[in-house]
Amino acid sequence: MMFYKEASLDETQIGGTPKDWKIVKLRDVCELRPGRSKKAIKAKEVAFIPMELIPEDGVYVDFEMRDLNGVSSCTYCEPGDILLAKITPSLENGKQGVVPNNIPYGFGLATTEVFPIVSRDIDRMFLFYSLRFRKYRAVIEASMRATTGRLRVPKDALLNLRISPPRSTEEQREVARVLSTLDEAIQRTNEIIVKTERLKKGLMQELLTKGIGHKEFRDTDIGTIPRQWKASTVGRECIVGTGGTPSRKHAEYFGGSIPWVKSTEVDYGVITRTEERITELGLQNSNAKIHPKGTLVMAMYGQGITRGKCAILGVDAAINQACAAITPRNSDIIYIPYLYHWCQSRYEHIRNLGQGANQPNLNLSLVRSVKVALPSFPEQRRIAQTLSTADKKLELERDEKAKLERIKRGVMDLLLTGKIRVRVS
Repeated sequence: MMFYKEASLDETQIGGTPKDWKIVKLRDVCELRPGRSKKAIKAKEVAFIPMELIPEDGVYVDFEMRDLNGVSSCTYCEPGDILLAKITPSLENGKQGVVPNNIPYGFGLATTEVFPIVSRDIDRMFLFYSLRFRKYRAVIEASMRATTGRLRVPKDALLNLRISPPRSTEEQREVARVLSTLDEAIQRTNEIIVKTERLKKGLMQELLTKGIGHKEFRDTDIGTIPRQWKASTVGRECIVGTGGTPSRKHAEYFGGSIPWVKSTEVDYGVITRTEERITELGLQNSNAKIHPKGTLVMAMYGQGITRGKCAILGVDAAINQACAAITPRNSDIIYIPYLYHWCQSRYEHIRNLGQGANQPNLNLSLVRSVKVALPSFPEQRRIAQTLSTADKKLELERDEKAKLERIKRGVMDLLLTGKIRVRVS
């Protein structure tokens, strides 16, 4: 396989495409899979594909076996069908996948919120990547209309989508093969990430409950811990404070040199950059204060999964009032990286401490009340170093995945517009 540049492009309504490529409506090269009555299905158990098992960046959907009688409404599909989400926010999130060949009984039942697309006069995987291509995605998303309170893509809008494939099926297949190779590399990296996350979770469970080399244990209000460990609280061992937000009415309070952390930026790891910076004037005229590098920061407010997450400051920085800043009272007794891993392991518990009717939030008193099991300082260091090694491995693999995804986006831009052509024999 070789690449070569395409010098002459025809400008069309969908952008520049090579002169020897065609422009077709989706309905000209594919169709939607017809439905099938549940009464015609003889199996007691069927493969069901809910929206959560349709990937946002992978190729194949997954499925779970369900009792046929427990499936009230569904979309019929067969191996090779492309399932494209038609409802917000699943469509915008990239939900799309191919039904695998190993699906039991040769068919599946999927959520009603997908289109089951059957390729006819176009290579299936070329069509798959075309539907993932940002240019065509934008057209599909723009066609969404409100039905029963939710935005959905009308069937005719999808079938009238115009795409531009090469006339040669061999060239279509070669383009798809290049993109599939990148997807396979991304998938391998993702599998390493999943395995490393599973390893870290197991290490946390082992090290933060049993420690290193302990044989005697005792029951506490935290749970069973090594007999030599101390049961304490964050407030007993640490100073817990917060920050503030300079008035947005004063432009001169922002755009300075002081990093300023918001709760939405607290997402495990080390914070070295912030979305906004404030000035010395903004610091002086607000409750914001600078906390030193190494401070543990915890998000106290936040929609979704933000509340209860923590991170470590990698630079001296100010924080807003939606964050708690945690520093040790005695740096010889508590090791902040250990406390970071402890709070990460207790995320769900900490999150559930939130109070409030409309949006439960944490406050400084609740953060101080978080219980913590403390080994000796040297053992805290050893535990934290072991868990940090897993974190570094995760960071490297996530960076590699992000790099591959950037490469894939660039290659899609080149290959699916014909700016770069693949040479086929």
